[in-house]
Amino acid sequence: MPSIIPSYVYTFFAISIIGTLLICAFSAFAVSMKQDIEVEQLKNLLEHVAAESCELISTTATNNSTVSLKISMPASLNQKQYWIQLRNDSSTAWIEGGLGNTPDQSSLTVFVPGIVYASGVYTSGYGFAELECQLQGTTVCLNLSQESGT
Repeated sequence: MPSIIPSYVYTFFAISIIGTLLICAFSAFAVSMKQDIEVEQLKNLLEHVAAESCELISTTATNNSTVSLKISMPASLNQKQYWIQLRNDSSTAWIEGGLGNTPDQSSLTVFVPGIVYASGVYTSGYGFAELECQLQGTTVCLNLSQESGT
């Protein structure tokens, strides 16, 4: 009779450990799925800004005028702050973005076709992102800024 009780205690501890491991595994999986959704939302937002940028670039190039556009942006992505930045080098321009509130390192990049001078940063919050495109000489300049208010 005394040998039966320790086997129940060992079984109880084994089941407790296995249950804890399963709970931790499912929690990690849920966090991973949430992060994937946030990255997908950010990627869609970057592609939307890139599409609007391409439209402004083509309008500016054909009309030789300054065009600006206000884009309504979400205040946060799944309760997380995000940022979007326009950058370029001598041959290409791109839009990069990441989660957080400071543009320190990019997590996603979407390229803008054509040779464009691009600059500006938008940090999430309440307000609009304003894209402005103008032709300066032969160079198309694209600027992203933040405009607060409604």
